[in-house]
Amino acid sequence: MLILGIETSCDDTSAAVVDGDFAIRSNVVASQEDHAAFGGVVPELASRAHTRLIVPVVRMALERAGVTLADLDGVAVTYGPGLLGSLLVGVTFAKAMAYGAGLALVGVNHLEGHLWSGLQVSPSLLSTPFLALIVSGGHSELVLVRAFGDYVHLGGTQDDAAGEAFDKVAKLLGLGYPGGPAVERLASEAGNGAVSGADGNRLKFPVAVMAEPYDLSFSGLKTAVRYHLEKHPPRGAGERAVVAHAFQEAVVEALVGRTLSALDRHPVEHVVVCGGVARNGRLRHRMAEALADRGVALTVPPGDLCTDNAAMIGFVGSLLLRRGRRAPLDLGAAPTLAEVGWDS
Repeated sequence: MLILGIETSCDDTSAAVVDGDFAIRSNVVASQEDHAAFGGVVPELASRAHTRLIVPVVRMALERAGVTLADLDGVAVTYGPGLLGSLLVGVTFAKAMAYGAGLALVGVNHLEGHLWSGLQVSPSLLSTPFLALIVSGGHSELVLVRAFGDYVHLGGTQDDAAGEAFDKVAKLLGLGYPGGPAVERLASEAGNGAVSGADGNRLKFPVAVMAEPYDLSFSGLKTAVRYHLEKHPPRGAGERAVVAHAFQEAVVEALVGRTLSALDRHPVEHVVVCGGVARNGRLRHRMAEALADRGVALTVPPGDLCTDNAAMIGFVGSLLLRRGRRAPLDLGAAPTLAEVGWDS
């Protein structure tokens, strides 16, 4: 079985060809640079860029895989959640391709794609329940995966996603976009013994206390960083690194803490951390330490499968097609969690 995956939920235009054993024949990702000047994704610019890029990206994915449309069994496309204009570009293109080539069409939940993005390195995930932490620019969610297609959305962020907070703090620190890698690089310069330049004490930002054990909040943390910078303007790169380090530690503490809380109530033997923020080395290290203490296995997809990509959409599309699932040609875009049925 060969599936063409298409992903356009935010600002990455991606197409991939995967087979039924989750081997990736090609995985092309065109990252848009139009948004760097704004410090975040501008929806209108994103959808226009997808319109320009989708044809050459799909063509390149087919060429790199050495296949034609006639070799494919189906087209899997992200239909939500995400930016409405961006989603519509991918969905409309996939429907036209499926209809014109006589291929099966499959609509894929973007978050479900992230859940199964570790299949290439851990195919055994299909045979065991696991807990998933999805952390990206748009989502920070905890999901109990009982089996493929059987999910319990335990909770998530009530305001900013973790990746969004990284981007906003990066902007406060005068760093580039995307903010996650930039903040991580700067934080690494401070080290674990980071101290503030103001009073010599170790700088520490608060982690939000939430009423529900699985919920997260990063808006207050971002505000705390802003107030600190206003009160103690950094006098050099070293003091900026201290702030970046303290911010990153607070984010990691929140994510690891909520994951352990979920394990307390839903004991499983495997945790998957996925999404763009899963590339963060400090998060990987702390999560591995915490789970090792409990004897729980950890899977983190390779870096190129953490960020938005079409291979993970192809993985889920392959599994859906095996189960006889097809999408109608009037498939629409579903921009919110509620519209894809993951709001509870």
